[in-house]
Amino acid sequence: METVDLRSDTVTRPTPEMRDAMARADVGDDVYGEDPTVNRLQAIAAELTGKEAGLFVASGTMGNLTAILAHCGRGDEVILGDKAHTFLFEAGGISALGGVHSHQLPNQPDGSLKLEDIQVAIRDDDSHFPISRLICLENTHNRCGGTFLTVDYTRAVGDLAAQNGLQLHLDGARLFNAAVAQEASARDLAAPADSVTFCLSKALCAPVGSVVCGSQDFIYRAHRIRKQLGGGMRQAGVLAAAGIVALNTMVERLREDHARAKRLAEGIASIPGMDIDPGNPKTNMVFCSISPDVPLYAEEVAARLKPQGVLVGAVGPRRFRLVTHYWIDDAGVERAVNAFSQILRTPVPASEYRP
Repeated sequence: METVDLRSDTVTRPTPEMRDAMARADVGDDVYGEDPTVNRLQAIAAELTGKEAGLFVASGTMGNLTAILAHCGRGDEVILGDKAHTFLFEAGGISALGGVHSHQLPNQPDGSLKLEDIQVAIRDDDSHFPISRLICLENTHNRCGGTFLTVDYTRAVGDLAAQNGLQLHLDGARLFNAAVAQEASARDLAAPADSVTFCLSKALCAPVGSVVCGSQDFIYRAHRIRKQLGGGMRQAGVLAAAGIVALNTMVERLREDHARAKRLAEGIASIPGMDIDPGNPKTNMVFCSISPDVPLYAEEVAARLKPQGVLVGAVGPRRFRLVTHYWIDDAGVERAVNAFSQILRTPVPASEYRP
């Protein structure tokens, strides 16, 4: 039985075309800058995001850490959301490894930060304060339901940063999902940012890697930081080759993932005892919850789904995140909905009741 894995789009596997490209990749020593496939990937990424240069890194977390440390020195402050991936899920790397202080602002339901909150958070020139150096945004926004930031909003934050002498970094792990969802280009979404990262290994299906993009000067600094983090790779063209195929073949088809997420949400919403977050989904993520009157918790439902070949992510006592991707087809969506329905319809024995 084929598993329907909705835990994340990080579970995607490389396509046959990617595997073929990896086997045939022309390689060299990337630490010397001599891997032609890595160089080509970096150039493509820079072109797509409208930046001067790119840098291939092992992961999105490494990309964000590299970018922030390239912008900030020890004791500097970065302004970001309290639900930002960099704040919640990157092991405190900016502080532990870079000595960078974070100023967390409340994320709005659409993943944005209020402009007035950002303005108030920017420090005065006072020796008692850390120096406000950087603003970070996330697009799409994971913990705000896979929502996306608009071109106009990102431009407004970029203008605010520039007016106050700050830099703007965009954590664009799923930047292309954000672009496809609003019929915009990645270039337009990244234009206001001084740096941007995006992942190749999520919905784009490549097995490994992210790219950091920015100016030539910024990438020069980022390259040194990557080295310090142990991120210098040798014949990395084997990995970069899959990333090139991903950018050439996977971007436009992301709308299929979004359409399936919508069908999945509609199916889940039709099940008594299940609730969909308002306005969800915006992209390829469905956030849903078990109603309070159902005597089951999310982990218990996830455990009961697993023998049916359906894997889901529990992100709260009664809450799930379901993520569609290339390896989830229409039949997989139907199987997932039917499995949820069966479990929610099955009476819970009194001995297992958990109000």
